[in-house]
Amino acid sequence: MSISLKKVLPFVIGIGLMALALSYLYFSLSPQQHPSEMVLVPEGPFIMGSDKIDEEGLQGELGNKKPFYLDEHPERRLSLPPFLIDRFEVTNKDYAPFIVEKRRKPPAAWGGPNYPQGQDLLPVVEVNWYEARDYCAWRGKRLPSEAEWEKAARGPNGNLYTWGNTFDATQGNVSAGTHGSVMMVGRFSNDRSDYGLFDMNGNVMEWTADWYLPYPGGDHQSPLFGQQYKVARGDAYGDSGHYTLPIFARLTFRQNVFPEERFPFLGFRCAKDL
Repeated sequence: MSISLKKVLPFVIGIGLMALALSYLYFSLSPQQHPSEMVLVPEGPFIMGSDKIDEEGLQGELGNKKPFYLDEHPERRLSLPPFLIDRFEVTNKDYAPFIVEKRRKPPAAWGGPNYPQGQDLLPVVEVNWYEARDYCAWRGKRLPSEAEWEKAARGPNGNLYTWGNTFDATQGNVSAGTHGSVMMVGRFSNDRSDYGLFDMNGNVMEWTADWYLPYPGGDHQSPLFGQQYKVARGDAYGDSGHYTLPIFARLTFRQNVFPEERFPFLGFRCAKDL
């Protein structure tokens, strides 16, 4: 029995096109195709925020202008689509080519047109929000949203710290610790989130994309809310000049910062859509 080539050819072409499409999807979504410096955070639910209150009266005792915990309310269970995020904070070595190509002003911490010798793997600091945004865009990336940052840091179980739910100043380069300077990224192996990101708990604080706004359903009103401050996340090294209490190492803590400001304890990492 003979089969007409004219009848078979469309079927063969269809099978071939389907195979090509499946192959493209496989390789385009395969983790091996992700930039090596980035980590995939999968789709799914996570815990954001907290319902904690200042039972110890720390705000009054320390003279802090912003009430503790209230801007974290309420604790919610959210879901995000999958995304990529840098495994480490952006380093001096990463940032240097951007300075040259885009003719940008070097960070003041460099003390000149180039960063000091031996500081390749220190996180770049004294970079404002706009400079961080522009660097990420130059790399084909973007700054992470607050929600993305918190999911990547707390993991699927909603940890308060990357290593668990009990504070331990020896686990990361945090302000309540004894490490008095910024350190090489990835130095603290225990400051590693369940998704494999390093230094989310300490070393330097990190810019996020978002304005400092109340969470939906929150019970706290503040004149600080609005499109005047951006949110920075994470704690920073000891003696960094901002905070020295365990409360600020909690991964739910939100720091409001003017986007034009630069600090020696504030850096960033980038994210990317799939």
